[in-house]
Amino acid sequence: MSEQVKDPKTYPSLRNIQYSPMQQGEEQYIVLWDPSGLSAEKLIIPLNFFFLFQFLDGEHSLEQVGVEYLKKYGEFLMPDKLDKLIADLDQKLFLEGDRYETAKVAALKAYHEAPTRKPQFAGKSYEEDPEKLREQIAGFFTSKEGPTPAASANKDKLIKGLIAPNYEVKDAGPIYAWGYKELRDAETPDVYIVIGIGHAGLDEPVAVTDKDFETPLGVVPVNRPIMDYLKANGGAEIFADEIRHQKEQSIEFQLPFLQETVGTKKPISIVPILSSFPPISFIDPELKDFANQIEKFVTLLKDAIAASGQKVCVIASANLAHIGLRFGDNTAPTDFSFHRCMQTDLEMLKHVENMDAQSFAQFLITEQDKRHLLGFSAIYLLLKLIEAEKGEVLRYDREIVDQFNSTITYASAAFF
Repeated sequence: MSEQVKDPKTYPSLRNIQYSPMQQGEEQYIVLWDPSGLSAEKLIIPLNFFFLFQFLDGEHSLEQVGVEYLKKYGEFLMPDKLDKLIADLDQKLFLEGDRYETAKVAALKAYHEAPTRKPQFAGKSYEEDPEKLREQIAGFFTSKEGPTPAASANKDKLIKGLIAPNYEVKDAGPIYAWGYKELRDAETPDVYIVIGIGHAGLDEPVAVTDKDFETPLGVVPVNRPIMDYLKANGGAEIFADEIRHQKEQSIEFQLPFLQETVGTKKPISIVPILSSFPPISFIDPELKDFANQIEKFVTLLKDAIAASGQKVCVIASANLAHIGLRFGDNTAPTDFSFHRCMQTDLEMLKHVENMDAQSFAQFLITEQDKRHLLGFSAIYLLLKLIEAEKGEVLRYDREIVDQFNSTITYASAAFF
């Protein structure tokens, strides 16, 4: 007998929604938002309501959710309050169900019909006016946190790979500049495999799109020979999550730098890829098929590059550790815990400099994801794809992202 499908109105299931703590006076709240960008709404809820979210998994009925609240707080949660919470979540597309599915179909249709992938963060994360954006980028290279003006020791060598942050450009711009100065001084190819992180999660390990990307500085086309090979040989699964590119920052943040450092000298094209898979994919027997998909994609992309006859540079758009209450830790970071995190980051990055993808993954498996390294998949794919002689971490920094000292770390690195 087939298992009966549970009614999502009675058994609500929360989507992959992000959250951060917020304090007003003595009261604590949680701010919720949709990292996929399908919903532009935010919802602020009391901290005690957030406890219930672990039970919004499609397996607990509303009645059972109320019982869990009673067990935790020793008081009844009035049905009208729970009903309103669920209605608010559904209205903002934070729940699985008909409203979400309808909105997703409409968004995918609009994405496919659009001539380009339009910039989503211009005017917010970086300047929207083209001339101001050029000035902003130039300023990152000359700021006191930016790279030294002297020519790179790798000047005129063929660059094979680059790691850059995917944090807000206006804040982390000088750290981007450290990597892109190496690109500016190097012998550069015409094609860039830009691998970002799918922050909203992906159903498959990677998501490829064949959309040209537009920025305030113009359109960056996808590389058609490589894209056509991927389409002909990759199967539908690598394009299944294509809509995730619509609102994702990872690739967009790299393109103005790429346009200014290389695109002003010669035509360039890209292969835009989002990735999302944990290090444990390679040792968990239950994730064996997932790991096989990853390795299959690496082989496919290498074959596509070889068939195109083109030289490429792989760019990984990736932040490193995410520590603090905002990212699920029980305590706020202290100066001591940040310095310990930094030491661990730098130890981990030695494996990256050595271009050892397996050791990089094993380091994080051993650590058991204690620092929530969200950039793993992009960096891992870069290490598997490039054939370089050496790697070098150029600059490391961090950003405090809320009033509770939650911290994101990032770095720039180059491979020749």
